[in-house]
Amino acid sequence: MEFLKKINSKAKSDSNTGFGTNAASYGGRFISKSGNANIKKSGIGLFESISWYHTMLNIPRWKFLVIIFVFYFSVNFIFASIYYLIGVEHLNGITGISSIAKFGQAFFFSIQTFTTVGYGHISPSGFLTSFVAAVEALFGLLSFAIATGLFYGRFSKPKAHIKFSENALIAPYKGGIALMLRLVPFKNTNLSDGEVKITLGMKIDVNGVLTNTFYNLDLELSRINALNLSWTLVHPINESSPLYNLTKEDFEAIKGEVLVFLKVFDDMYSATVVKRTSYSFNEIVFGAKFSPMFSKSDNQNKTILHIDKLNLYEKIKL
Repeated sequence: MEFLKKINSKAKSDSNTGFGTNAASYGGRFISKSGNANIKKSGIGLFESISWYHTMLNIPRWKFLVIIFVFYFSVNFIFASIYYLIGVEHLNGITGISSIAKFGQAFFFSIQTFTTVGYGHISPSGFLTSFVAAVEALFGLLSFAIATGLFYGRFSKPKAHIKFSENALIAPYKGGIALMLRLVPFKNTNLSDGEVKITLGMKIDVNGVLTNTFYNLDLELSRINALNLSWTLVHPINESSPLYNLTKEDFEAIKGEVLVFLKVFDDMYSATVVKRTSYSFNEIVFGAKFSPMFSKSDNQNKTILHIDKLNLYEKIKL
C-alpha cells in the first residue's frame, strides 16, 4: 500500500482500454511480447472458436508447410488404401508382384489423380474404381484452390515489419529521467505517418480489492512523418507522470505493464499496418541508456542502420 502514495495524483486514469478493471479475475500480462492479447477463450466448441483461415495465415511458415505436406501425403495414402481395398486388379498397368509394390503404385496413381497430372501409365477400370478416381480428382482441384488462396493470402497480407527492443529503460533525460523503448523497421519497406500510444497498466490493491488501473503515458513525440531509422519512444517522468515518484525498488515490487500500440502506413501495401507489444515491470531496466544503432557508411554516402544493435544498452547511474 505504501507505493500507492507515490503514484502521482495528477495522473488521470484511462478507463477505455478494453481490459477491464477486475484484476482478481485477470491472469498474467495483458498483452504478450508478440502483441497478441493474453486471452484464452472457453465455453464454445473448438471448431466454433477457431477461424481456420486466420490461423493458417498467422501460423509460422514452417508449421504451414508441414501442414500442407502432411495433408497432401495423408490424403493420397487414404485414397491409395481405398484403391487397394477395392482391388489393384481394377487399376490397369500395375505390374508389381509384392503387396508393398502394388500399394506403392496405387499410391502414385493417387498422386497423379489428385494433382490431375495423369501420366497414363495406370488407369482405372470398373465403375467403383473410376468413381473413386473422379471424386479424388475433384477433391484435388478444391484442395489446390484452397492451398493457392492460402499461399497468396500469406504472401500478400499486410504486415508491420517492425521490431521492438527487448527491454524498456529508465534513462536520463533533460536533467531528469524518462521511460524509453526503441523500435525499428527491418525490411526494405517505406513507412510513413507513424503514430504510437503507450498505456501503463498496474494491478493495485485499493481498499482490499485488486484493481486494474490504466494511465496514458504522454510521449515526447507520438507521431512522425516517416519511419526510416530507429525510433526511440520517450515518456518524460515529470510531475504529470504516474511514474514520477517510483523508485527502482518500486518497479521491482509493483505488478505493472507498459502496453505499446503502433500504427504506420505502408505505401507498398497502400494500407495502415499495426504492431503491438508490452513490457512488464521486470523487463524495464532502471538506470540505462540505449547504444547508437546507426552511423555513416565508409564513403559517407549512406546511413547504415544496425538492426543487430536494437537491444544494446549500457548501464549508468541515475
